[in-house]
Amino acid sequence: MRKLTLTLCLMLFSQYSWGVEIISHRSVNANTLSLASARSIFGMRQVKWPDNSRIQVFVLADTHPSHVALCKERLNLFPYQLRQSWDRLVYAGMAQAPIEVANEDELVNRVATTPGAIGYVKKVKPNDSIKIITIN
Repeated sequence: MRKLTLTLCLMLFSQYSWGVEIISHRSVNANTLSLASARSIFGMRQVKWPDNSRIQVFVLADTHPSHVALCKERLNLFPYQLRQSWDRLVYAGMAQAPIEVANEDELVNRVATTPGAIGYVKKVKPNDSIKIITIN
């Protein structure tokens, strides 16, 4: 009976594990970000890393499942809230929108080849030449 209970608990826990990994270029010095920093970076309000290098944000389409998971699970926002933030900043001339790519493979490639880049994917592959950043 205890084994069954433990198995059920583990299965439930695995369902609620994070759906996306935040990734960056290997040159980025940060290994962790606070929730506030992650929201500022993906919200295009923080444009430089702590070492003063430029941040380049890569995203997927607003309706892509990985983008929805980033917003809801990692940033505690709805995708439309992030889009509204970008639109306000772009309209006011205070920021540029993040670069939208077609799919996760392109996102990984662009992050891997762009110093200071950050993005997200559903699952990092062992041969990807990027770095995983955790939110604490």
